[in-house]
Amino acid sequence: MGLSAGGPSSRDPSSRPVARIVRPEPVVEGAGVHLRRSIGTRALDHLDPFLLLDHFESVRPEEYEAGFPYHPHRGIETVTFVRTGEVRHRDSLGHRGSIGAGDIQWMTSGSGILHEEMPQVRPEGIGGLQLWLNLPAREKMTRPKYRDLPGHRLAETTLDEGARVRVIAGEAAGGRVVGPVEGLAVAPKFLDVTLPPDGSFREAVARGHTAFAYVDQGEVRFGPASTPARAPALVVFGDGDLVEASGAPGGGRFLLAAARPLGEPIARYGPFVMNTRAEIEEALRDLEAGHFIREDPREG
Repeated sequence: MGLSAGGPSSRDPSSRPVARIVRPEPVVEGAGVHLRRSIGTRALDHLDPFLLLDHFESVRPEEYEAGFPYHPHRGIETVTFVRTGEVRHRDSLGHRGSIGAGDIQWMTSGSGILHEEMPQVRPEGIGGLQLWLNLPAREKMTRPKYRDLPGHRLAETTLDEGARVRVIAGEAAGGRVVGPVEGLAVAPKFLDVTLPPDGSFREAVARGHTAFAYVDQGEVRFGPASTPARAPALVVFGDGDLVEASGAPGGGRFLLAAARPLGEPIARYGPFVMNTRAEIEEALRDLEAGHFIREDPREG
């Protein structure tokens, strides 16, 4: 595609335009945690393969300390980015611990897991993001697993144009910086980008992949039109070869996420996301009968 008889394509890489800016909606989840949700709403049900994006940020304990007591998941991956404070967690695999500022937890629920996430009351409060990533049908009933990514494994790199980047998944800067999460079906690229006021950012994103930026601090300008987005804001990009951004006065911080769409049917019910309604009903029956945690999940 794009090749001519004379050799490689002469088409210049195209900057992805801003297709839409979504203001997150306030929601209350778990036992009473106040969130801002931008993916997984009536206005934006999903961005294949992204299913949900929640932004939690508060210094008021009554808005977060009740947390998310034990609850199930099946068929998805959850990625939790902690910006401020601490979240303690435990699960049905016997895994327990805490993630703090700069840490990330990547959980593959697969065939089923029960876990709880409890923000701790701290003077600085709590802040961060949680993203749900869909699993392809062939991996929905595989063995659950965790990837804990402490902040020290995600060294910040300053690129030539002034942007400071932490690579979580995929690669950046033409492969010079590679994140610790690789080998997933949807080939995700997750970059945590901080832009000073005079900084700029330019990163290749595979054509045809879904891509968005979530601005959770300050203001950033995106795309060939330098479209401004002030936190909190979800910026959905059209297609193209790369994402461009520049810092507005005061600078800003955003998560850049991109992944290959699955193009599969989606059936969802709360924490379960499968391909058919029958699979959702099976999950509910398993949960009620006490068979939700599989002894012999399929290997991916």
